Amino acid sequence: MTHTDDVGRSGLSRGLSMRHIQFIALGSAIGTGLFYGSASAIAAAGPAVILVYLVAGAGVYLVMRALGEMAVREPVAGSFGHYATQYLGPFAGFVTGWTYVFEMIVVALADVTAFGVYMQYWFPESPQWMWVVVIILLVAGINAISVKAYGETEFWLTLVKVGAIVAMVLGGIALLLTGTNLSGGYQSGLGNLIGHDGFTPYGLGGCLAALSVVVFAFGGVENVGITAGEADDPARAIPRAVNSVPVRILLFYVATMIVLMSLLPWTVIDGKSSPFVQIFAALGVPMAAALLNVVVITAAISAINSDTFGAGRMLFGMAEEGHAPAFFTSVTTRGVPWPATTVMCAALAVGAVLNAAIPKDVFVLIASIATFATVWVWLMILSSHIVMRRRISRGDLPESGFRSPGGAIGSWIAVAFMVLVIATLAWNEETRVSFVVGVLWIALLTVVYQVAVRRRATPSDHSSAV
Repeated sequence: MTHTDDVGRSGLSRGLSMRHIQFIALGSAIGTGLFYGSASAIAAAGPAVILVYLVAGAGVYLVMRALGEMAVREPVAGSFGHYATQYLGPFAGFVTGWTYVFEMIVVALADVTAFGVYMQYWFPESPQWMWVVVIILLVAGINAISVKAYGETEFWLTLVKVGAIVAMVLGGIALLLTGTNLSGGYQSGLGNLIGHDGFTPYGLGGCLAALSVVVFAFGGVENVGITAGEADDPARAIPRAVNSVPVRILLFYVATMIVLMSLLPWTVIDGKSSPFVQIFAALGVPMAAALLNVVVITAAISAINSDTFGAGRMLFGMAEEGHAPAFFTSVTTRGVPWPATTVMCAALAVGAVLNAAIPKDVFVLIASIATFATVWVWLMILSSHIVMRRRISRGDLPESGFRSPGGAIGSWIAVAFMVLVIATLAWNEETRVSFVVGVLWIALLTVVYQVAVRRRATPSDHSSAV
């Protein structure tokens, strides 16, 4: 048996290679949020959304470096849920872990539903539920084989997404250099970035309105920390994956926005169709809409696959901490935590039925917690890192081999930015529901923790709180 198939002390397999983890990091924040969702961010801020992506990207980079420092020191399955327990106390770990699991279920459920819609593009007469069943069984099979099968699947799915984005950026640049205009008689050129009510048509308010959309688009980058528990060589793989974040943000978001809004005035990007379709069509790519459908299907499968993996490993880690039922620690002979994966797929199946049965506005209310949950998880990562750095400065812990830039100061800056994001969620009328539902969710978990966890815990279980 090779080293990459070794089963570690926890029972999980060390089956993720350097290549797997780098592409998991690359693909985790690339999905429908970029291919379709970017239009709503453009509508909110205009060309200034480029600056919003840059600022949010800097904040996310500090989150990733903080997580990377902890993950290299202690590569475990529960990742930031475990770190929250260790540095902030059991309650913080409980809330963080379950918030992340629920976020993954909700986000994956949205993608499962979207997959059914995408497949009806080619099979309009087929029932949507049939495709939901197909994708759930497919993802369950991939995750049940081995962690290496998951990593290999993510590698190839991400390759398709990255290829589509690179083709769009290079094709868009070619259109700009040749002076080709897209349909509708719109003049292309960099002048479009400032020629329609200026670079910041809605001022600071527009940038703040776009902030929540932009930050949510980056949701999932924290999955890199989850992979540490099954990385073949976490000390080498995690730093390389984390350090790729700035390049990824600049290329896949900032460059895409610059090219897109240079080809088309931002005022005509209405979100009714993907901007990618317009660009591919202008390049003379046959069946541009069908091609993009392949890409978004790939993105959906990738997201569901990653969410199932992440939630399953978090449940495994929480079970080891006593924050989830003990049977979640069971693994197959190949090191796959099968109960956690099974429950995740079952939750998707039940959720898909509910999605079809309950009113859409109720489902949107439930799903809105995903935005709040993303920022909450990042806040807990930063807070755990700050406490860890405090212990290092006191001499209680040895210095890290992969230190976050700025140490605790960098994390404090990122905390301030995340607080701004949460405040923006509460301030913006369209996103206020995310804040309200998020607060109610944290309150519910507080009650559950007091009733179901704390009462059965021993006094020593709470000694780690700072």
